[in-house]
Amino acid sequence: MASYRIRQYREQDYDAVRTLFARGILEHAPAGYRHVLRSARVQLGLLVLFATVRAAAGYWVLGLATVALALVVTWPLVRSFSTSYVQQALCTDLCDIPTSYLRAPDSCFWVAEAGGTVVGMVAAAPSQDPAERGVALELKRMSVSKDYRGRGVSKALCTEVLRFARARGYGAVVLSTSMVQVAAQRLYEGQGFKKVGVYSPSLLGTLLCFQIFHYRCDLPGRTATP
Repeated sequence: MASYRIRQYREQDYDAVRTLFARGILEHAPAGYRHVLRSARVQLGLLVLFATVRAAAGYWVLGLATVALALVVTWPLVRSFSTSYVQQALCTDLCDIPTSYLRAPDSCFWVAEAGGTVVGMVAAAPSQDPAERGVALELKRMSVSKDYRGRGVSKALCTEVLRFARARGYGAVVLSTSMVQVAAQRLYEGQGFKKVGVYSPSLLGTLLCFQIFHYRCDLPGRTATP
């Protein structure tokens, strides 16, 4: 098993970090598509579409073709959840990492390095949720290279954020992850996080049954927010 170390972000990590983040998010798009197709609401909609077209045109082949077209159109819509999220991140906090995380109060950005290569990343910043502001720190931008998953890198990065939050007197760490990031959910739950909320990122997300899970870990020795 290759060794690695966790260290603070440096300017020379810029391109590697942005590439790692983008790849890590975009690779979940196919899983999101499969999840949407398994949704009872979507399956019912496709059945209704097939029945309607068949009844109107009188040909079941045309009905199947219409359903196939709907499936083709659905793929870019589902993928847009990932692409828009990546674009938003690259144009905001990941555009100027030192300003966003190294110079901002109670914020930091770490990378996992192995053999001189960045193989993982994570950030921490005060939660922007008014109900958690001043109480909870947010774990953000977690991503680990495929080649280094299952080696404890994600756990080490998560532990670093929890340690950082405790050292600065925060009572909890919060984070958000998508419904299809099952491995990430298991990691967070193994680290003491509990799911405290579920929401859709947009109206399209609601229609396609795409959800974001909100997690919270109350730190030992601190008082949880009511």
